[in-house]
Amino acid sequence: MIDIKKELPEIFDDFAEARRNSFLAVKEIKEKNIPIIGIFCTFFPQELALAAGATSVSLCSTSDETIDVAEKDLPKNLCPLIKSSYGFAITDKCPFFYFSDLVVGETTCDGKKKMYELMGKFKRVHVMELPNSQSKDGLKLWYNEIIKMKEYIEELFDVEITDEKIREAIRIKNRERNALKKFYGIMKEDELPIMGLDLWHTLYGAQFKFDKAAIPAEIDQLIEKIQSEHKHITGRPRILVTGCPIGGATEKVISAIEDNGGIVVAYENCGGAKAIDRNVEEDTDDPYMAIAEKYLNIGCACMSPNPNRRDLLSRMIDEYKVDGVVDMHLQTCTPFQVESTTIKNFCNEEKGIPYIAVETDYSKSDLGQLNTRLAAFVEML
Repeated sequence: MIDIKKELPEIFDDFAEARRNSFLAVKEIKEKNIPIIGIFCTFFPQELALAAGATSVSLCSTSDETIDVAEKDLPKNLCPLIKSSYGFAITDKCPFFYFSDLVVGETTCDGKKKMYELMGKFKRVHVMELPNSQSKDGLKLWYNEIIKMKEYIEELFDVEITDEKIREAIRIKNRERNALKKFYGIMKEDELPIMGLDLWHTLYGAQFKFDKAAIPAEIDQLIEKIQSEHKHITGRPRILVTGCPIGGATEKVISAIEDNGGIVVAYENCGGAKAIDRNVEEDTDDPYMAIAEKYLNIGCACMSPNPNRRDLLSRMIDEYKVDGVVDMHLQTCTPFQVESTTIKNFCNEEKGIPYIAVETDYSKSDLGQLNTRLAAFVEML
């Protein structure tokens, strides 16, 4: 639990340091013989892990540290997220991967699908087949994949996921999502209490706090502390960031916005609202169908068509009084790059606000270009 007497920057450090501290936490979990499931994507229903008494952890994939090694097996013109994921896995430089008893993949793109084939040669990997559309047939397929995942976990770890356990896991994850939504909702105010980078560090760090039931109380105390030391940040153009997953090396996009006069008030990316905007329905006869519906409705660019992304963006642009949208693309991430035309037209024509797309990777070589382009964008606003 957070000490309310701490200074505000220290409290943010609790969340920013959560990933680093979680290396030791995962080791302790492993020593207690608690199963560990490594995940790469927000489409994996973490309720399954919770109900099985397992711990799920996001695997390393946000640095260029191991990309050179990965390129011995993977093409150079491949998404840096995929190369980083594989590189950390094959070099054993990711403690999360090392301690994982199972790695769960998903068919969100062709590059990841083929990479999982290679990864499966040296690690136990289970790939969930994600449909390409949010149709009725797609929902049936995804429901069946969730049941397969449940049965696979039960057999692998010799556990039974009862209805009681899965319903309790749903309640815990819903409370966590509600707490995080309440936290980033503080950026709806006209006078902003924190900078966008602090907001992101808290959202990102929450992924590496493994006691999910404790997160709501920690978030409530954090909000109380923030509100008691209101910073009254005004006069900066309000930016929404969308696009590919952000974290680690790509935080340079956030810094480029805020170092040049803007402030990020909202994140639609996977680590932000996209993953936690919707809850799982609790009052239902079939909890697995409720899980399937919640996760299939995530507005990822791998879906075609993808109306849910536009719906979420529309609500966030209005609620957070957004002045401009920055769409961050990782190099060669085709789904988000192609969808950028749709998002640009939506922002410009339907919402009447400026839009810019920036392409980047995990290196520092484009810092100057990012600062130049985003400074000009912010100045225009």
